[in-house]
This record gives sequence, C-alpha cells and structure tokens, in this order.
Amino acid sequence: MKRKQLRITGILLTICMILGTIFPVLAETENTSLEISAASGILMEVETGKILYEKDSNTRRSPASVTKVMTLLLIFEQLESGKLSLDDIVTTSAHAKSMGGSQVFLEEGEQQNVETMIKCIVIASGNDASVAMAEHIAGSEQSFVDRMNQRALELGMKNTHFADCCGLTDSDAHYTTAYDIALMSRELIRNHPQIFEYSSIWMENITHVTAQGTKEFGLTNTNRLIRTYPGCKGLKTGSTSKAKFCLSAVAERGGLSLLSIVMAAPDYKARLKDAASLLDYGFARCSLYIDEQPDPLPEITVQKGISSKVSLKYADTFRYVSTDGEKITTPGKELKLPDKAEAPLSADSKAGEIIYLHPQNGQELGRIPILYAESVARLRFSDCLLQTFDAFCL
Repeated sequence: MKRKQLRITGILLTICMILGTIFPVLAETENTSLEISAASGILMEVETGKILYEKDSNTRRSPASVTKVMTLLLIFEQLESGKLSLDDIVTTSAHAKSMGGSQVFLEEGEQQNVETMIKCIVIASGNDASVAMAEHIAGSEQSFVDRMNQRALELGMKNTHFADCCGLTDSDAHYTTAYDIALMSRELIRNHPQIFEYSSIWMENITHVTAQGTKEFGLTNTNRLIRTYPGCKGLKTGSTSKAKFCLSAVAERGGLSLLSIVMAAPDYKARLKDAASLLDYGFARCSLYIDEQPDPLPEITVQKGISSKVSLKYADTFRYVSTDGEKITTPGKELKLPDKAEAPLSADSKAGEIIYLHPQNGQELGRIPILYAESVARLRFSDCLLQTFDAFCL
C-alpha cells in the first residue's frame, strides 16, 4: 500500500515538474494585461483607428486643457479653408486677458499673429491665447464653443459637451471621454499633420509688444514626453483639481503612429508613466504592413466605348496593423475584376477590389477598391462612321 502511495506521489511530482516547465511560459504569454493608475485610458492606432487597449474609456470626465485639441482642430480647419492665415493679427480682449490657470500673460489690446497664438496654445497651453483665437474666429468665445460642440457631433463624440474653449471651467456641463479625445486627436493629427511643427517644440520665446514696451517671454512645452519618450511628437496635456491629470500623446515608430490617452491620473508623474506604458504596450504588440509596391493592374476590355481598353488604379494604399505580435510580410491577394465593362465609364468609379488574406489561415485582412483610371465615353454613331472610314482608308 505504501509502495503504491509512493508511486502515485512520484507520478504527481513528475507531472508537476513537467507542468512547471510549461505554465510559466503560458503565464508569461497570458500576462499581457496592462494596468494604469489613471481612471480612464485608451490606446489607438492612428491610421486605422483600431483600439488596442482601453480602460473605462466611455466614462464622462473633465478633460481640463486637453479641451484645446478641439480648439486647435477648428483653428487648423480655418487655416485649411483659407478663412484664416498664419500671418493674420489677433487682438487680445479684456475677457481673454482675464483667463486664469495656464497662460502666456497677454495684455488687453496686445496683438500677435495666428502662428504665435498657436504656439502659445500648443506649447504653453495658454488659456488667454485660446480665448483670443476663439473670439477672432467666431466673434465670441460662446459662438466658438457652439462650433466645438457641433464639430464633436460630426466626429461621433457622443459623450462630449464643451462649456469653454480652454478647459478651465469646473462646470459639470464640460465633459468628454478618453475615447472621444482619441477621436478628435486622431482627426487633428491625420488631417493637419502640421500640428507637429508646434507640438514637438520644447522651448521657444515669444515677444510681448504692448504700450509698456517690448518683453521676451519663454514658452516651455507642458508635455514632457516629447523629451523623454522616443518618437513622441506631442500632443496636449491638461490638469485641474477636478480633472486631475490628463494627456493625449502621439508617438510614431517605423511608420506606426499610436495615440495614448489618459484621464484622471493621480499626479503628473503617473500621467506620463501611464501614457508611456500604453505606448510601450502598443509598439511591443503591433506591427504595420504597408503594400508600398502593389502588383500592376491589368487593363479591362471596354464594350461600346470610344476606347477598347481602360486602365485601372488602386483607390488607396493597403495598410494592416497586427496587434497580436505577429508580423505580416507577404499576405495573399485575391483580385476581383470583371472580364469586361460597358461604356460609358467614369474615372474614379469602382471597377472591382483586391482582398488581402492572412498568409497562413487565409482570413481576410482587408480590402482596397480598384478604380477606373480614366473615363471612357460611349461610342456614338458618328464615331462608328469615323472608325469605318479610317479602316477603309487604311
């Protein structure tokens, strides 16, 4: 009986030893959960908008000066539309001067150009500069805030409402979420990459010119990640007693851009640590495949057209973000095109599509439309006569 018990014990110990060599590996593999001290957070790949990590990302919270991401988005949209120029002169009102919190100490009546105001907002998080720009664009801060809320709706920011343009208010009517911050941050950096020309500046001086004279004033970036995290390009910090410490940060490595958002971190060190941890997590797990040299496309035969063939083009460059640590290098491709098309055909209209497939399991990774590269008019009776005449003459 004792021998039998010893044998069983020995077998169990052997099993435990074997399992001990397996489970540590499994535990290490499965222990990929990420803990951040901030109450809310999200990690997003910029190009695709794919969410790589989130924690309580849809809870409404005060964003503090991260509000200025929307303010900057509207400013850059005005620049793109031609309604605003970097050289335009902005005059500081008494209301703008009265802003507390982070400021660049603009005086009432002081004039600065738009580019200087952008630097004051992006680098030093100037509340006074934000309000001055809002008034310059919309006539009043409230009118500008109305535009902010309208733009938020257009971007699908369902849990956002702004009460001011700088985030200084403690009103319960001023709120957003980590997810919504990611939406507006992504819109800003994708469509207006010139923001990085300002958000990546660590220190710069501006010149106050007032009735009292001229004085240099130093701007220092509130986002320390641009100095401490490789690849960080900005974007915006924020902190108040109600909001605690918030940050929207973007970093790029090897063509892969990630947005790291944290809200309500307990202190500024935790804010930076959490944002960096999210970025580390993303860069460790993600790889980007770009089909930079796609296969040449065939021509398609055209019936009843003035041309017998039409060329094709890709609608876009295919990008795929792998988030499980696997690197995709040679995906399969399935080209779906008609054998022939009938005129009339319009340039940039869809002819078919190309489907990208996982090289091992064949699952779809994504697809890109194939477009007609040129227009082909329908053959008219006069065209037929002309073609017949040309053939006869030959």
